Order: sequence, then C-alpha cells, then structure tokens
Amino acid sequence: MTASKKTSLPVLSAILALLMAATAPAVQAAGSDKKTPSTPASSTPPPASGIWTIIPGLGRANPPKPAAPPPAASAPQPGSELAIKGYAIPIGGALKSDNEEVWGRIVQLAGGKGSRFVVFGTASEDPEASAKQAVELLQRRGAVAEALPVAPKFSWVDLNKVVRDPALIAKVKASKGVFFTGGSQERIVDVLMPGGNVTPMLEAIWEVYRKGGVVAGTSAGAAIMSSVMFRDAPSVINIMKGKWVEGKQVDRGLGFVGPDLFVDQHFLKRGRFGRMIPLMMAKGYKLGLGVEENSAAVIRGDEIEIIGGRGAMIVDLSEVKTDPTLGAFNVTNARLTYLDHGDRFNTRTRITTPTPVKLRGQKLDPYASDYKPYYTDDLFHLDMLGDQTIANAMAYLIDSNKPEVRGLAFDVIPKPGDPLAELGFLFRLYKGKGSVGWSTDELGPEDYTVLGLYLDITPVHMPHPLYGTWNGANRANVQPEQLPTNQ
Repeated sequence: MTASKKTSLPVLSAILALLMAATAPAVQAAGSDKKTPSTPASSTPPPASGIWTIIPGLGRANPPKPAAPPPAASAPQPGSELAIKGYAIPIGGALKSDNEEVWGRIVQLAGGKGSRFVVFGTASEDPEASAKQAVELLQRRGAVAEALPVAPKFSWVDLNKVVRDPALIAKVKASKGVFFTGGSQERIVDVLMPGGNVTPMLEAIWEVYRKGGVVAGTSAGAAIMSSVMFRDAPSVINIMKGKWVEGKQVDRGLGFVGPDLFVDQHFLKRGRFGRMIPLMMAKGYKLGLGVEENSAAVIRGDEIEIIGGRGAMIVDLSEVKTDPTLGAFNVTNARLTYLDHGDRFNTRTRITTPTPVKLRGQKLDPYASDYKPYYTDDLFHLDMLGDQTIANAMAYLIDSNKPEVRGLAFDVIPKPGDPLAELGFLFRLYKGKGSVGWSTDELGPEDYTVLGLYLDITPVHMPHPLYGTWNGANRANVQPEQLPTNQ
C-alpha cells in the first residue's frame, strides 16, 4: 500500500469526540519532515460509553443463520494439489489495459509469445465487446487469443449444446491459457457447472490447468476461483448482519485454488474484508485472499505472489473466537496481512517473503529495541469499510506508537422497517505477537508491507438519527472564538 507522509491524514472531527469515551487529540497531519519518534504505548480497552454501545443480544430473536456449505464442486480436481501444474491468477478487477506486468505475466506463464488463449466473456453484460478487448490485450503481449461464444447474453446460442460442442472443446484443450472477463460471476458458474454438474467444457479447462496452463480471471473471473463464492452480494454491511441466502448471495465456485483458500476481489476499494470474514467463518475457511483492483495474485501450489498496481490482503482465521451470546456477528483474534506488489506468501507455512526493495527499507517491529514509529496520534475511522480504509489503517498502525486503531461500520440510510437498522460494528485493529512491517520510499511514495495485525469486530448499537439540530441551549455553552482586531 502507498501512504505518502507528505499527504495530510484525516483530522478527528467534533463528531469523533462524541464517538469516543474521552476526547482524543487530533490526528497529526503528516508533515514534510519526520518528528522525533515515540515509543509504543500500552494497550487500552475500547470505550465503554458514547453514542454507540455494545449490544449483548441484539438480533438474538432473529439471529443470522449460516447456511449449510454447498456441495463440493465436482470438477475433476486431482487427488492432490501437487498434481496441478498450472497457475491460477485471480485479478481484483478494474484491470487497466496498460498494466504490463499483469498482462505480460499471464502470457509469459502460458508459454510466452505464440501461446494460445481462449477467452470467455461469459460473465459480461456485453460478452462480445468484453471478450474482444481481452483478446486484443493478450495479443498485444504476443499471445494467440480467441473468444469463445459461451455466454447467456448471446440469445442465439444454445448453451446446453455449446458447452458440449466438440470443436469448441478442442480449442480449449489446445490452449495454454484460459481468461475469464468480468461481469456477473453467477453466469460463469451457471453455464459451466449448472446445478453443480460439471460440463465437458469445464472438464477441458481443468485439463489445461492440470497440465500446466494458466487460468486467469478478472473481477467475476476471480470470484469463481474458490470452491465457495459470493454470487451476488453488493452490500458488505448486510452480509455482516447475516442477511444472506445460500444460492442467492452465496453459491459454489469452480474451485481452481483448491478447497482451503477463499478468494474475493475489488477487495480494498470496496471494504470487502467485512463480508469475507463472516462467510469464511460460516463455511469453515481458515485462510482468505482478497485481491485489490488492478492487481493480481499468481497462485501455484502453496505459493502466492502479488503483482500489478496495488496489493492483496491475507485473512487468517486459524485462531479466531466468537461469542454466540451477543446474538450478532462478532469475532476476535482474526489476523490480517497486507501483501504489497512483489511480496510472496506460502499458504502452508504462513510465511511472508517481502519483496527485496522492502527488505532494503525500514523494518517496523513494535517489539524491537530500535522501533522508531512515525505517527503519534489516535486514529478512529467513521467508515471502516471505506475505500482503502483498512489498508491505510494497517500502514498507520504499524508505523505508530499507538497500540490500536478503531473504527465503525453501520448502515447510514437503512431501509424502512429493517429490524437490524441500528446494528453496527466496532472494529479494533491492534498489534500483537508477530506483528511486523516494512516501509520504503525507494520507488516513490511510501509503500508498506504489514504482517500479522489482529482484528476484533463487535456488534454495537447505532441509534438513528445519529445527529440532531444544534439548539440554543447548546449554543449558550459555547464561547465564540475572538477574531483578532486589525490594528
């Protein structure tokens, strides 16, 4: 993640003072020069009062009911992951045409110049235009690419026949790479694995993958990579409130990354860690990978490498706990790791290898004697699910003398009659055993890699309206600032 210390950070407003039990000092603006570093402060508990309050039992009368896991994808997966020689490349969406690293790596891993690709515009609202663009961008990098007419938006196509067409299946088997465009991921799954039944075309794609080929997809094409996927769930806060139904918001995916890794996309831009964690807990996942826009994860076996414009997040739920008495989604001890461009992660050992440029930069170990963090003020976010908020909070915390960063998420304009309208969530991001980071400005603005920060999420009561009119009684207690008199 990039966090220039020459760019001012958000300043805590008067509203923030009400949200916290005690008034916190304004977040310091990041100046042009670093000030004298401070030593870490001791951990403090979350506030016990304020506008929001922790709600034991809210929603207990109608608690979220995690649905049973869907049947495992019956795609012809090998008996062991070692049998898969290929590369799965989930791309976080919004992939730019000039992202040479991602487009070039896709072609290179498929064999380089002259490698054959088939492109599926299946997910797209305009599959012809979407697939055509992907074909052109792959060919620009030296591939020989062809779009296949496999999309529900093609009214002239009999999908039941096209996924069994020997000529089209032969083209898939002759390729070294398969590319899925963005759109609606349910279209891909419904066409290639209707009702959980593997079609001959999906079997052909798996054959390419097992033999060493590339299966890449952006946005919707990334969502299908895990065995379970979000089918249609645009509201993160609704997923946190338990408002999801099997087969509607959640469904089976195609499982290219195996049964143990959950994948999501548009991850930091749309704050989707908030929906990933409850679904992972409901489905029994311990490890999640959230890929940011214009970025990609190259996955082969246990190894993940991050490439492209931004980065990705690893969500580790190996040691999480939850309190069922609260009656709403909650979690303690989730671990978050932010992988920046060039970083690697091993899913078996859980070891992160930062890129060499990071290792040449500043190591940020909160428990080391030479730890010299830059930031010194408390930070509280009013929208923890906002654009890049979680990534920025992680960078700030690992380079701060404060033990934690907190924030809220809630439905600002709930629908009328919503019984959970006043259910919100308090986030506490904090340092613990194994928390460490690296920063560098070698390539421009300050970039961070952050390992092993901890996250607790607690349900809280958020009354509506959140604010009211400033009345005369309030004004009587406020002394206006005296403006200087011109001499």
